[in-house]
Amino acid sequence: MIKLRHTPLAAARKSATLALGMAAALLSSCSSINDALEELQKEKDKNNQVIPGQIIINQEQLYPEGVALDQKNRRFLVSSLTRGTIGAVAYNGTYTPFIQDPALKATIGLKIDEARRRVLVAVSDPRMANVAGLGIYDLNTAERLHFVDLLQAGGGQRNFANDIATDPQGNAYVTNSFSPIIYKVDRDGNASVLLQENRFATNPGEFGFNGIVYDNNGFLIVAFSKENALFRIPVNNPSAYSRVELSTQLMGPDGLLLSKDGKQLVVVNNAGGAEAGKVLSFTSDDQWKSGRQTESFATGAVFPTTATSNGKDVFVLYAYLNRLFNPALPPQNTFTIQKVPFNQNRPF
Repeated sequence: MIKLRHTPLAAARKSATLALGMAAALLSSCSSINDALEELQKEKDKNNQVIPGQIIINQEQLYPEGVALDQKNRRFLVSSLTRGTIGAVAYNGTYTPFIQDPALKATIGLKIDEARRRVLVAVSDPRMANVAGLGIYDLNTAERLHFVDLLQAGGGQRNFANDIATDPQGNAYVTNSFSPIIYKVDRDGNASVLLQENRFATNPGEFGFNGIVYDNNGFLIVAFSKENALFRIPVNNPSAYSRVELSTQLMGPDGLLLSKDGKQLVVVNNAGGAEAGKVLSFTSDDQWKSGRQTESFATGAVFPTTATSNGKDVFVLYAYLNRLFNPALPPQNTFTIQKVPFNQNRPF
């Protein structure tokens, strides 16, 4: 067998070949790193995409009541009293149906459970006043996870499931605006009555319980529209409810939004669609035994309903529901998600 001798020339050629190979590999690696960095930057740009100060939704007679920002998917979700469909609204205002379920007669409040990637939907039928349901869907695929008939847990003579709050364990709390009931639904879809109190009863045509939020100290804050008031309701002892003493009179309190630390509360006042519509910001240092107004934003006669946040900014929905319920008014075909120009927001 012939053995090759490693002469200095052969060694030099071998070293040159190795060097060229290493250089090629390094260039390829650099190219891959650059590509990866470019993709990371693109993803960062998408996630940090600026949300416009005003988003116009062009959808004839959509009448959305609930709004929730799905920041990871760069869209808002909105409900609809007329269609029942949950729609996705891109930051440029493009509307696309997202959840289409025959069980959704009319959709009202929305809540995104970010930890479990779910969207919870309050379901009613304002024409019949005998529907109170909670739809629970996968936030990415729109697959139905549960549909809960709240009336099986306990219902009044008239029913209207309105708004939703969630706690860290995944329990949902749902208000009934036509009967003095707040429901609790666990993460597996089992429903019970948390509070049923005649003190909060309403007459036909009146709204009672409305917007609702959960404070991590273990209590709910609930808007009671009939009295233009907020109530603090301990989850472990609901009968020990108390009225929140506010520094400013409310007018048609609807949706609520609470900061992560529980010290700032945003209250949307629909004012029945009158010019007095406002979004108010309150702060509290006594766990909402009382609250002091710090900022105010006048919306005008647009019937603002609910608010959502990207963590630092507040966005309110102009729903124009007065035009839906008053046939003397012309129908509304455009709806707005408006940034609220507050200057003192805590992280939401």
